[in-house]
Parts: sequence; structure tokens; C-alpha cells
Amino acid sequence: MKIEFWSIGKAHEKSIKDAIEEYTSRIQKYCPIHWEIIPVPKNAAMMSELDLKRMEGKIILEWLDKDTILVALDEYGKEMSSIQLSAFITKKGNMGTKKLVFLIGGAFGLDEAVLKRANHTWSLSKLTFPHQLVRLLLSEQIYRAYTIIKNEKYHHR
Repeated sequence: MKIEFWSIGKAHEKSIKDAIEEYTSRIQKYCPIHWEIIPVPKNAAMMSELDLKRMEGKIILEWLDKDTILVALDEYGKEMSSIQLSAFITKKGNMGTKKLVFLIGGAFGLDEAVLKRANHTWSLSKLTFPHQLVRLLLSEQIYRAYTIIKNEKYHHR
């Protein structure tokens, strides 16, 4: 199974880029992994929140293959423990999932059409985090999930 992290916004900020790349490279030993940074539309500052979300949503939906399992990170999604996340990834792999995409929305979240298309919605926390920090948290949690799956020492129960 291939995992992709999609995020709307700018490239990884210099202050956390190394940490994101470190966890991403650690995941590589378990499965193919790829980051896709989806640029904000050029005239975003001139758009309403609703129009911006719709435009971002249109781009996302055009990029998705019909067989891709989409996990939308959303504040109203289901929270999972690290152990539950590892079970989720295991289940998707056992079901023959070819590609699993974890999607981080733009500044105003995800368009309703994207949330309807999502196979799962996941909330990292009830707290609100900067999008750049969410990238780091996501990569670390997926790495942690794989160490749980492989029964490695990184995660202490």
C-alpha cells in the first residue's frame, strides 16, 4: 500500500521541514510515501471563504482516483489513539488498498464535496493547530503507527 500526504498551502516551513522529512524517511522503510503540496489558488486573497474552499475542493476531487481511500483531516472527524490508527492502517492494507491519502485542508478547512467523498474523517485533536504543525504531527503519527504494527520499541504502551 502506498501512502500519500496531501496538504493545501505553501511548502514546508524551514523551521519544521527537517523534522517532517525525518519522519517521512522513517516511514519509507515500511511503505512508499509521498508528499503532495497543493498550491493555494493564485487569486485566493480576492475570494470568499466559500469560493476558496470550493476551488480547492475541485482541485482535490480532480486529483483523486476513484479507488483511492481518502482520509480527510477535519476538526469534526473521529479521534483515534495511536493504537487505533495502527489498526486502521493494518485493516486498509489487509483489504488490498493500493493508495491511502491523508488530506490536510486549506486555511478554512475542506469543502463539503471533499468531506462527502472522504472515506474517513479524522481529527488529530480537539485543539486547533497551525497547518504546518499538522504536517509534522501527521507524519510522526503514521510513523508511530507503523512501529506499533511492527512491534518496535518507538511506542511505549
